[in-house]
This record gives sequence, structure tokens and C-alpha cells, in this order.
Amino acid sequence: MVVKKPNLETQIGRIKFKNPVLAASGTFGYAREFEKLTDLRRLGGIVTKTLTLKPRLGNAPTRIVETPSGMLNAIGLQNVGAERFIGEKLPYLRKLGVPIVASVMGYSVEEFVSVVEVLDSAKGIDGFELNLSCPNVSYGSRSKDGGVRMFAHEERLVAQVVRAVRKTTGKTVIAKLGPDVSDIGKMARAAEDAGADAVSLINTLVAMVIDVKKRRPVLANKTGGLSGPCIRPIAVRMVWEAAQRVSIPVIGIGGIMNAHDALEFLIAGASAIQVGTAGFVNPNACVEILEGIKRFMLDEKIRSAAELVGILNA
Repeated sequence: MVVKKPNLETQIGRIKFKNPVLAASGTFGYAREFEKLTDLRRLGGIVTKTLTLKPRLGNAPTRIVETPSGMLNAIGLQNVGAERFIGEKLPYLRKLGVPIVASVMGYSVEEFVSVVEVLDSAKGIDGFELNLSCPNVSYGSRSKDGGVRMFAHEERLVAQVVRAVRKTTGKTVIAKLGPDVSDIGKMARAAEDAGADAVSLINTLVAMVIDVKKRRPVLANKTGGLSGPCIRPIAVRMVWEAAQRVSIPVIGIGGIMNAHDALEFLIAGASAIQVGTAGFVNPNACVEILEGIKRFMLDEKIRSAAELVGILNA
């Protein structure tokens, strides 16, 4: 059998992506920054920088520090806000001809709904990724003692946000889950049961870098989110675990630098992948990863990307 042109299409909810390689939230800006560095129209899709109801300045600097095989960031969800995004950023994104998934965040269930309500009627947004798990901002459910329980840390909270947003929009809803839980499968199942069309994972891991001469953390926020190749084996394991527990698609994220890395996620059970930190090193990483997946499929005589998903041999 000769495979001349493998089928790379993948379906996530109501969105048909022409290939499974997406640009991850928070690492691709609003895409225009990359237009002279890569062919944006070849991407499977773009997940926007996380949007909040009102603009956010983010955390104070220092906000990024390089680490062995990765980086630590504490940007703090700096963004222009939902309304300015529609007026200033979305018109350009619409012209690219690729699906646009708006990453959204709220300090409460009600605020998640409010952000989605503002964005839902805007032409050019194909779906929403609910950022339930950013480690650099204090948000979630407030307890009686004044503490905050992050949405992604509890099945009940995951379900509350997903269910409320599901009632608000008919577009594709993706729940973005975090790694710092004891059972990622339970969190993924809670999202599915509440109406999510897919789950994406993992978000960054909470970590710290210390300046030994100054005897204090390098980041002004003290801690930040660790990303890059150093977290990939953890992410692959968690994608595999989540895929065993849900029937909806899983989107793999975490340290994907090349096609080999992306293929690990697909074989573990991911229907699509998101590329993040690699873009800081190589702005053309998404396209190169896509080409690498194509070459692998041709070499292995694989006709469709769907044939790769979850074929991990026991």
C-alpha cells in the first residue's frame, strides 16, 4: 500500500481542524507577532492568549526565567480584555482562515460565563478553552477561611464551570486541566460529564528558581509555571491516563519540541496537540512538527492521523 497524501484532519467538538497541530495559549501572543516568521495558515488552529473580562496588566517583573530543559513564567495572564480583543485582535485572526479557540478565564463561575457571553457572538471564534488551571494567578472557589481552591483542583469545581459555560454557548468547549492533582482521570471525567467537548492537558507545573547570591526567588511572583521538554514525560503520562477515562477527545500539551514528541502524545491518546514553549526557541516549530508528522505517516504507511490516536501497545 502506498500512502501519497495522509489525512491529517481531526474533529474536536464542532471544529474540524485540517491538522492536529495547534499553537498553545500564552505562547503565541495574538498570532500577528509570528506572521513574518512562520506560515500561520498552515496551522491546525490557534488558541489565543487567555482573555479575561477586563484587561489585566499581569504580574510585576521579573516574569520569565530559563531553567534546564525548560522555562519558568509568571506572566499573570496579562491581556487586553474580551472587548478590546474583539475590536483590536480578532479581525486579523479571522483573516488567517484557521480555527480560532479563545482561551478564557474568570475569577468565579459567573465571570467565566460573562467572558464567554461577550465573546460568543463575535464572528471568527470557533470555540473556547476554559483555563481552569493557571498557577500564576489566585482564582477559583473561595473557602470559609478565605483561601482559594483552584477550579482544576476539584471535580465539583471543574464541573460547575464547564456546566455553566455549556449552557451559555453552542460552540466547542474545551476544559484545560492542571497537573497538580492526584487523579487526572477524575478531573477529565468531571469535565466530560458536565458537557465539555474535549479536555486539554497539561498546564504548567508550579516551580521556583532561586538567585543564590541574593537569597531570594528570581521571579517577583516567587513561583511560576514550569514548561518545556522537562515536563513532557509527565504530560504524556497524564494524557494517557485521561484518555483511558473519557470518550471525548484529549488535546496534549507539554514540552513538545519536534514531531517525535508530538507523536508520543498522539500514540498515548491525544487527538491533537498544542505547541507552546518551542515557539520561543523556534517560531517555525509548529510547521516543522506538522511536516515531521506527515513524513512519519508516509514512512509508516499510515493513511489517517486518527489511526495513530491511542495505539499504544501494552
